[in-house]
Amino acid sequence: MLRFLNISNLALIDRLQIEFKSGLNVLSGETGSGKSIIIDALTLLLGGRASQEIIRSGEERAFVEGVFEIEGNAPLIEVLEEAGIDNNGQELLIKREVPVSGRGRLFVNNQGATLALLRTMQPHLVDLHGQGDQQSLLSVDVHLHLLDAYLGAARNRQAVAAAYDRLLRVCRELEASRQNESERLQTLDMIAFQVTELEQAGIVPGEDQELETERRLLANAEKLATLCGEAYSQVYDDEKSLLARLGAVQRRVRDLADLDSRFREYAEQLESVKHTLDDLAFFLGDYAGQVQSSPERLQFVEDRVEELGRLKRKYGGSLEAALGTLAELRARREALDNNEAHIKRLEDDLKAALGEYGTEAEKLSRQRQGALSRFEGQIKKEFADVSLGAARFKVHLDAGQRSSLHEKVQGLVNAEFGGALRRTGNEAVEFRFSANPGEDLRPLSEVASGGELSRLMLVLKTITAPALIPKTLVFDEIDAGIGGKVADAVGARLKRLAETNQVLCVTHQVQLARHADAHFLVTKGEHGGRTLTSVAELDKQGRIEELARMIGGSEITPLARKHAQELLKTSAGR
Repeated sequence: MLRFLNISNLALIDRLQIEFKSGLNVLSGETGSGKSIIIDALTLLLGGRASQEIIRSGEERAFVEGVFEIEGNAPLIEVLEEAGIDNNGQELLIKREVPVSGRGRLFVNNQGATLALLRTMQPHLVDLHGQGDQQSLLSVDVHLHLLDAYLGAARNRQAVAAAYDRLLRVCRELEASRQNESERLQTLDMIAFQVTELEQAGIVPGEDQELETERRLLANAEKLATLCGEAYSQVYDDEKSLLARLGAVQRRVRDLADLDSRFREYAEQLESVKHTLDDLAFFLGDYAGQVQSSPERLQFVEDRVEELGRLKRKYGGSLEAALGTLAELRARREALDNNEAHIKRLEDDLKAALGEYGTEAEKLSRQRQGALSRFEGQIKKEFADVSLGAARFKVHLDAGQRSSLHEKVQGLVNAEFGGALRRTGNEAVEFRFSANPGEDLRPLSEVASGGELSRLMLVLKTITAPALIPKTLVFDEIDAGIGGKVADAVGARLKRLAETNQVLCVTHQVQLARHADAHFLVTKGEHGGRTLTSVAELDKQGRIEELARMIGGSEITPLARKHAQELLKTSAGR
């Protein structure tokens, strides 16, 4: 449920804050006052397309912020947890910034987020119905989506989609495996060359690092020998070496310690220093004896490092990646060497995938068939609430023509399947409608007017909205093309819908506005030479004045006010 919306520098809006209420929230105002900008801001907040044109002239960025109540919204909380977004299960804060230049920023609960996450969250938070959304009812794909939403068939539909995707993968792999013989032999030759190259290289993990260390030592052998000899002389061999001079110091400090115990600690520390220098002298002498200057070995190491570098560049960037490539090439060579057996396995996989798809699609078909009469009956019942009592509605299921995928499958294996192969299941779904008695049921695109589509959309959207998790339903001028008794019926339907969901509605119709639980007036005015949009929640008297304006236009008469008062009284009495 949307509790708070904060908008800055968006189109005609300078700064605007709205605190929405439960129930039916109505936004009204003169044409062009900026009502739809508020809906656009909410759309932007939930992942809608952003462009620099929406930023208020002269400003550096636009900003939208929304606070939502999410208690009990388990699907949304699951999405947040999967995305690693901290949440308390109570409130959700979303912020979006759109700058004049550069990339915009998104935050969910003050953590960076992506547009993909916002769009995943949106169906669990807000259902947006814009002015042209009723046109979406002309698409049969939308019909199928609405039917499945009503059925709660998301899991079944997902299983069908997964089976379809597997079938498609196997089909494509089988086609690729049935390449012509010359292509297969050419591929085998190339793989054989690459396998031989990698096998002959005898790659050992970590070898390149060890060789780099050896190359550095071989290239500096003379310098290492010189430095070791000089250091050995200075520590041990010279008459005035460190060890010789240290021995003299030790003797004197031990004498001092015999006279004053405070020197004993230093005598012990000097003994430790002597041991360290002895170890160093031994290591220097031993190391100097092992240093070898071998131009032949250095050349071998450099050649090997170069060879390994070439293989790393060619096969993945590291020796580990090259070894992984070798394993893949061997497996691919084996598959090509045994191509007939591989094709037979794929054909078996294809039959199994086709059977799995058929099973899952049939389950979904039975679910759809079993609920059709209930779905149609509930829609028919709802028609009375939106003044479509004489209308008829029917869902037409059609297996339709087999898809191109099905034709491919049939060309690969001789397996019969009774329906079309679609990612959404066996059937195509089409809603058919008749608004008047005696008229035949026909597709919506042929018979429904704009006003009828608006009302039908309201019925369909509201009965398919998840009842267990109330959310915010937004209707932007759903009353377009209707008026009078029909508009009042739509308003009453929205009022009833608002008993279980929060509803936000932009309207010009007084018959709809009178049902509001909270009424917001959107106005446009000039301030400091700039046009600004503002919003105010109306009290009872303010509602009377606004309803009177909606009845009579810019000149509000006493009769219009009286009519507005009566409309509010009768709405409150329902």
